[in-house]
Amino acid sequence: MSHTKRQAAGRGGALAVAAAVAGSVVLLAAPAAHAEVVDVNYQCKTPIGDKGAVSPIDISARKGGGSYRLRMTFQKGVSSSPVELGKGAMHPSALIKMGGAESGTVAVAGPANPEAIPANTPIKITDLSGTYTPRASGKVTFTASTLTIKALGTTTTCTPANSPTPSLTLDVQGSGGSGGTDGPGGSGGGDSQTTPSGGEQLPQTGPADSAVALGTLGGTVLLAGVAGALWLTRRNQRRDGQGRPA
Repeated sequence: MSHTKRQAAGRGGALAVAAAVAGSVVLLAAPAAHAEVVDVNYQCKTPIGDKGAVSPIDISARKGGGSYRLRMTFQKGVSSSPVELGKGAMHPSALIKMGGAESGTVAVAGPANPEAIPANTPIKITDLSGTYTPRASGKVTFTASTLTIKALGTTTTCTPANSPTPSLTLDVQGSGGSGGTDGPGGSGGGDSQTTPSGGEQLPQTGPADSAVALGTLGGTVLLAGVAGALWLTRRNQRRDGQGRPA
């Protein structure tokens, strides 16, 4: 085989390795979660009568170890108060209903209002967060459920009236355990251990986090494969330069 043909063969091998590894990167980067913003029609029972409002709800997740940190975001305010709610006067919490491979609820909670809320103004709910630990394996859906607002010694309970669709779907691997405990306000009938995180603020994340991390790993493997193929090509070139048979 001539020197030119050997070079061409070496380059072809390098391209084949790159293509094969790139294909594996695409497979690794496939997301294991699906999320969308869903309009939830909350009907609220307040101390002064019934109120209602529609708020788009976003539920996101970040995997850490064997658990997921869930975050529930309200894009519009719900209910209202006839008097001003001073800074720190309103304390929200909620339940996220599970479906699919698991059942029950995840309890989430958030910090008090960081600023005063004027009277007769929609109450902006702070981001709510909690922890979900899978027990079963498969696709699990997460849907907005009951919202509870405590303020000035009163409790307002808001229930979705429009049967909202899931805001988040995760493909999880469970531990195979049985039973579980819901956080405060939970139904106690879930298959998964759930814990509110007391309003701890989470970084801006979404279901694509795992895909990004896997894509980075795949890129590293791709570079290593190409480097190895180029090393073999250069080694063959040195052998030809020493006058050995091609």
